[in-house]
Amino acid sequence: MIQLQDLSRTYASDEIETTALNGIDLAVEAGEFVAIMGPSGCGKSTLLNIIGTIDRPTDGRYLFEGADIARAPEAELAKLRRDRLGFVFQSFNLIDELTIAENVALGLAYRTMPAREKKDRVAAAMDRVGIAHRQRHHPHQLSGGQQQRAAIARAIVGEPRLILADEPTGNLDTENGAQVMDILGQLNAEGATIVMVTHSPSHADIAKRTVHMLDGRILSSARRAA
Repeated sequence: MIQLQDLSRTYASDEIETTALNGIDLAVEAGEFVAIMGPSGCGKSTLLNIIGTIDRPTDGRYLFEGADIARAPEAELAKLRRDRLGFVFQSFNLIDELTIAENVALGLAYRTMPAREKKDRVAAAMDRVGIAHRQRHHPHQLSGGQQQRAAIARAIVGEPRLILADEPTGNLDTENGAQVMDILGQLNAEGATIVMVTHSPSHADIAKRTVHMLDGRILSSARRAA
């Protein structure tokens, strides 16, 4: 599904050039669950942002389902994000003025479909993560764990090919973090491809493969023992 080839990302200011990623080679197959680990500042989130087409590489190739999109027009990347990608963030990124159902429906905001189908998809996504009973509530009325479940529902309502999760349990306690990981594990078992950045070794163990990074490079990539 994903193939990164000699991919680099640098950021330049008037006085200094910073290398965030340096010569990354990484392939992710459809149906994999990959955890990316490493110390703060090692390039994990930059790598995830490039995979999610939120950022662009300075050099190298990024093949998504065989097409090189490293320098694709923004309109093409926006369509890819809309149709094939789902995002889960550490800070939930819910809109407090909207109900949970309305927040989840944002995952379909740019899709053309009948209102009934959109409503059914939103209901199914909320039910899938166990928050259907909270659909009329607002984010501030939910616990952190419930807010992250709502964020996952928003990410999956469009039935994306790839789910990208950036520290999805970073703002949660142990119990709620475990519940979120159970949901991600179930989604992967049902066929979703997931790439997740995490600092938690126990949560990385749920993935099928763990990639370790340091100073903008990949140090190792190991599959979990069966």
